[in-house]
Amino acid sequence: MKGLVSATTTIATPVIREVKYFLAHTPGLVRHGVKVAEDIARKPELLVDIQSRLRSFDQAAGYAPNRAYLGGLYPDDMLAIDRPWHQQNCESDRNQPRGEIMPEEEFFCLLKVVDVADLVSLDETFVADARPALERHPLIDASDIERLGEGHPRSTIEEDVANGVAVPIHQRDGTTVGCVRRAAEENASLSAEVLLENLACKAAAVMAVRSALGESIEAGSIDYVLNTGEEAVGDAYQRGGGNMAKAVGEMCGLDNSTGSDIKAFCAAPVHALVMASSLVASGLYNRVAVIGGCSLAKLGMNYMGHLSHDEPIIEDVLAAIAIIVERDDGVSPVIRLDSVGGHYIGAGSSIRAISRTLITEPLTKVGLKFNDIDKYAIELQNPEITEPAGIGDVTERNYKLIAALAVQDHQIARDEIPAFALEHGMPGFSSTQGHIASAVPFLGHAADKIMAGEMQRAMFVAKGSLFLGRMTQMSDGFSFILEKNPGN
Repeated sequence: MKGLVSATTTIATPVIREVKYFLAHTPGLVRHGVKVAEDIARKPELLVDIQSRLRSFDQAAGYAPNRAYLGGLYPDDMLAIDRPWHQQNCESDRNQPRGEIMPEEEFFCLLKVVDVADLVSLDETFVADARPALERHPLIDASDIERLGEGHPRSTIEEDVANGVAVPIHQRDGTTVGCVRRAAEENASLSAEVLLENLACKAAAVMAVRSALGESIEAGSIDYVLNTGEEAVGDAYQRGGGNMAKAVGEMCGLDNSTGSDIKAFCAAPVHALVMASSLVASGLYNRVAVIGGCSLAKLGMNYMGHLSHDEPIIEDVLAAIAIIVERDDGVSPVIRLDSVGGHYIGAGSSIRAISRTLITEPLTKVGLKFNDIDKYAIELQNPEITEPAGIGDVTERNYKLIAALAVQDHQIARDEIPAFALEHGMPGFSSTQGHIASAVPFLGHAADKIMAGEMQRAMFVAKGSLFLGRMTQMSDGFSFILEKNPGN
């Protein structure tokens, strides 16, 4: 198989070659988030309030946390922007250094482009209006436009929705522009709602991967793909069988690769990055892609807090990631496999126990102090999403916990906790897209700073809530250190 290396190959150093992100602004899909859909089913009049608090594309594109996610704003720079950030929108350029934010009209077309089972129908007038923008997109080719097709008469879409065999696709203003049909009549895993979630996940991941490949990385050079999304692709007999990794790879021309899905709730991307690094270090593969599509189920999850505070619904974007891990090029930042930390089963379930296994013990293992880490990347959830919901600032709370661990280890004084948290932490800026928010949104920033000689190392710490699956009461976590390449 192409890319497979002899077992006698010398152990290689794994590096981060590329990091790209993707956002789709989809206010029209907010009503399909699980929490929102359940509440509307109980109280249909809620939809009017939700519609009144949806943002425009320019508002979402100019929103500071979204710009930070896409690399256009360094997270610490957000400290100089007065809160609430949603009242301080800046430039609204869709293209940022590490990715783009796409309007919902183009993203809805992508749902059809990645649809290989003829599940999606889009209104023919809508397609005619949206196609020119998609044709101009540098990552969309002629075969994509061919799969988009000409669309369908509105009457057939309305008929499928009325008959209960399809879920409608709405624009921000409430106009129905298409639908996704179920694939089986009595199979919950192939219901229209689940298929919409999976298609959205696939479409977002495809755009992130294509962006990561860019002009410098050939699609055929990717040997393996690890997908970290929270979707559950399957049918009645194999509800979460997968494999989204290969489905995305197929759409991105990764013809020489194979792949699989990694499931670990929010911690999955960090697990996968370590696995990818191990595959490269062992010599088995030269280049591995770690990807993660969006979580449509969590769209608008905390909407009620925004409505009650007369604020816009900020959970209106779908996010994706794509990271390329490869053998040492002498320049790119290095993932230190000797620094990996994992929350082992017998460690205990308290927050401090989890944090010790993910932070204190790995630092001790490689002979580093807490202050030797320039930045800690943790759960980077945007506080303007979590605070109105009564959850507080999750990111800030975690940085104070890390500082408390340093106090416990007698490395800083207790009164230094605020200063430590400010210096080694950052404001949260990620949407609450499950696996997306956990540490990896800072990976692109860290790579940039390390490559520029402005940072020596960063630590990435992800935690996962395994107890949500009702199979255990345990939490999960994984961590690693990204460091300057000695050759750079």
